[in-house]
Amino acid sequence: MTPRSPEQALAELRAGNLRFVTGVPQHPNQDAGHRAAVADGQHPFAVIVGCSDSRLAAEIIFDRGLGDLFVVRTAGHTAGPEVLGSVEYAVTVLGTPLVVVLGHDSCGAVQAAREGVRTGAAPAGHLGAVVDAVSPSLLRAARQGIEDLDGIVDVHIAQTVETLLARSGVLAERVAAGRCAVVGMSYRLSGGEVRTVAQVPAPLPAPSAPADADAALAS
Repeated sequence: MTPRSPEQALAELRAGNLRFVTGVPQHPNQDAGHRAAVADGQHPFAVIVGCSDSRLAAEIIFDRGLGDLFVVRTAGHTAGPEVLGSVEYAVTVLGTPLVVVLGHDSCGAVQAAREGVRTGAAPAGHLGAVVDAVSPSLLRAARQGIEDLDGIVDVHIAQTVETLLARSGVLAERVAAGRCAVVGMSYRLSGGEVRTVAQVPAPLPAPSAPADADAALAS
C-alpha cells in the first residue's frame, strides 16, 4: 500500500533503509508487472532532493522501486528554481506527502565551497554557481562554531530544508496544512544508514517501524 501521510512515508523510507543496511533488501516494485502497472501514471510517496553523488542512489539506499520516489538531484542538493518547480509539481500534481533533503558525509560540493571561501578563488565554469549556493551554509556553520566537514554538511542539509520552505509558498502551505512534511537526512557512505538532521514540522509523530529499526539507524 502506498503511504498517504508524511508519517507513513517517513516510516517506509526508514524501514527500507534498514533493510539496505542489514543486507536484506526486498527490491519492491522492480518487476515487469509493476513496470506495466505504473506506465499510465505515478504516485510517488516521497520527493528526494538529493546530492548528485554517484554513491547516493535513493532507490537503492531506501530499497524502493519504480514509481515510489520522485528524485531531484544536484551537486550539494542546491535548490534553484528548477528544483523548486520539480518539488512543487510532486506535492501538488502528484500529491506526494513527504519531501526529503538527502545529503551525505564527505560531500564534495561542500568541500569545494569551503575551499573557495578559504582561498577567495572562484571555481571555473558553472561550478561557481554550486559554490555560491553552498556558501551561506558555510557562513552559518562558522557562526555556530562548527568547523569539521560533516558538521558543516549537517548545517547545509538543515539550510536546504529551510530554503525549500522559504522559497516555495506552495510547499510551505502544504506543510502548514499538515498535508506534507520536509525532512533533512544525512547518509553515511561507509555504513549506508541515514539519520535525521532536520524536520518540519518537528518532531513528526513516531514512525510505525519497529523500535529496533530506529536504534539501528541511529547507531
